[in-house]
Amino acid sequence: MPLFSKPLPAPPHRLADPNRLGDEIADLSAHLDAATARLLTLIREFDARGGWNNGFTSCAAWLSWRVGLDPGAARERVRVAHALGSLPRLAEALARGELSYSKVRALTRVATPESEARLLSVGRAGSASHIECIVRGWRRMDRRADSHGVARRNASLGLHVRQDDDGTLIVRGRLAPEAGALLVRALDAARETLYKRTRAVADPTATDPATAPPTRAQQQADALALLAETALHHEIDPGAPGERYQVVVHVDAAVLADRRNPANPCWKKGATFPRKRRGAWPATRVG
Repeated sequence: MPLFSKPLPAPPHRLADPNRLGDEIADLSAHLDAATARLLTLIREFDARGGWNNGFTSCAAWLSWRVGLDPGAARERVRVAHALGSLPRLAEALARGELSYSKVRALTRVATPESEARLLSVGRAGSASHIECIVRGWRRMDRRADSHGVARRNASLGLHVRQDDDGTLIVRGRLAPEAGALLVRALDAARETLYKRTRAVADPTATDPATAPPTRAQQQADALALLAETALHHEIDPGAPGERYQVVVHVDAAVLADRRNPANPCWKKGATFPRKRRGAWPATRVG
């Protein structure tokens, strides 16, 4: 069943005034842009509510099936719809027919709430192709600024460790956001491991420094020491936990029976030994 019960009205006679035809084309295009603004609002709300989640992988896939859009065009509709949610001036200009969808689609690739007003002026003054050129240049500048910002940030990263006069170490540094977040999580886990038992018995009202619970800064220092110890043990034996270990030495009973044998762990040059008792000695554990 067709969507419209009545066909669209026939265009004016081909001999009509071209100026009037041009005005009608412009007016109708503005109405289409206003309808597109309403359509984008509906798409944003539809996507936010997950209305497409009934067998489709995304809102764009649903649009491609239900409305017949090309998949690339459908993805662009969804992208622009979400971008306009934080760009009210561009959304209002599209709803009033002041900017075409082509212009708004290009501007939303670089627009932010801070630059929206300036880009709106650019959109009103230039053609769609002119705006596309401006947006491409804007994106190149953004990428260049981002790369310079990353380079400046990386140049400021570092970790400095120096020993104070009393033997303590002073640690100062700056980490990348990802590494910093990882360090914070590791310190939290180590601090929880160290103090999960002492918190249950600690007296928060204690005034004696020897019995008062450690401050958060002290806990952070102890947690960092635990991380360092764990890392060293892991380097020695990647499969072993980060804890102290024992070395077990197994010696034959015959060697242990002869305390004058250099292979005996109790052997010492020039030492005199009492007569050994009958029977073999047990294996010796050296901790």
